[in-house]
Amino acid sequence: MSRIGKKIIEIPNGVKLDIKDSEVSVTGPKGTLSMTLTGDIRISVNGNEVTFTRDNELKKNKALHGLYRALLMNMVIGVTEGYSKKLELVGIGYKAELKGDFLLINIGYSHPIIFKAPEGIKIEVPAPTNIIVSGNDKQLVGLIAAKIRSFREPEPYKGKGIKYDTEKIRRKAGKTAAK
Repeated sequence: MSRIGKKIIEIPNGVKLDIKDSEVSVTGPKGTLSMTLTGDIRISVNGNEVTFTRDNELKKNKALHGLYRALLMNMVIGVTEGYSKKLELVGIGYKAELKGDFLLINIGYSHPIIFKAPEGIKIEVPAPTNIIVSGNDKQLVGLIAAKIRSFREPEPYKGKGIKYDTEKIRRKAGKTAAK
């Protein structure tokens, strides 16, 4: 049995869980998220506790058991607290600013990069070298943060680029270190 799949999910006050056939939707103070269950995975609700069970021991269903439990837990956390990723711009002249709905990033190219966040994602720029991506969908927040980081990933010699605030850049010695 899946260790993660066996864990019980506690639904906090103010969060509503709707199950129709194989469609599960979670509504809370920060919005609504939904997912579709496939395979032979069953979901049961007792009061404010949710458990997942599977009908058989097929390899596919064993894999989906823990996955669906983790996805539902991420949805519950997303509609109550939300998720956020922090990015830092490292480099001389590297800066970001918000112009209406658009994020304008200057990172050493001949032109600024203009990025529009999709629906459900909020981008903040508390300082010219910091970007905060937040929203209620964990997957979408991570995807948008990775997209912004991909405009100029940190390089190992000077550490210039866009990095996550918790990321450690492994630095390399340059050509002059051999002397």
